[in-house]
Amino acid sequence: MALLEGKLGIVFGVANKRSIAWAIAQAWAREGARLAFTYQGERLKENVEELGATFGADTLILPCDVTRDEDIKRVFEQVGEKFGRLDLMLHSVAFAPREALEGRFVNTSREAFRVAHDVSAYSLVALARGAMPLMTNGGSIVAMSYYGAEKVVPHYNVMGVAKAALEASTRYLASDLGPQRIRVNCISAGPVNTLAARGISGFGEMLRHYEAHSPLRRNVVPEELGASGVFLASDGAAAITGQVIYVDCGYQIMGM
Repeated sequence: MALLEGKLGIVFGVANKRSIAWAIAQAWAREGARLAFTYQGERLKENVEELGATFGADTLILPCDVTRDEDIKRVFEQVGEKFGRLDLMLHSVAFAPREALEGRFVNTSREAFRVAHDVSAYSLVALARGAMPLMTNGGSIVAMSYYGAEKVVPHYNVMGVAKAALEASTRYLASDLGPQRIRVNCISAGPVNTLAARGISGFGEMLRHYEAHSPLRRNVVPEELGASGVFLASDGAAAITGQVIYVDCGYQIMGM
């Protein structure tokens, strides 16, 4: 029997076929989950509709700006109407103004700091609050993080601080939602060549550095992140919540 047979989920954060969110969505679907998707803005609509349609013409695909509470409310109302309940949610949403990912962190503007935290961290709280009433049989919420939440990574700047807030939010949400059998965890992925990653200055050098210094002497591939997402969504992780799971070929353990 497939690990996620009969599970119903929603995926936030697919941009294109290279997205980590898409790798996890594919893995969830292969294991039997039925999924809904959201997209942010008309620019991404066609990509997400095309990808989502590969799971069936009736796949629910909805617009959602995670900075707008009315969008979030509408999404979960429509998911509730379509599915009746929810078992899984993937949060793979992050953004900071490009100028905030260049130069020195000390020069981060107040507005860039606000935007990065609203989109990249507070959105997990808002989406979890929206999903909670639908997770009547318990559930699994998975968010995507990165090592820059823990250590200084050149050019990651305010995004690292926002990811630290995301990881802390994961722990507080896990505590709040645990009595309802809702688990909340983060996957901290090694660098993957996604649309978002290409906005980070020196990203190619980062890939080479991970390959040279991680214990496995390589970079993580999307399929491995998909498998990790399946594990956290499955009953195999039934006793795991509030955790940051590093899927980075071991890079996080290294000192030098």
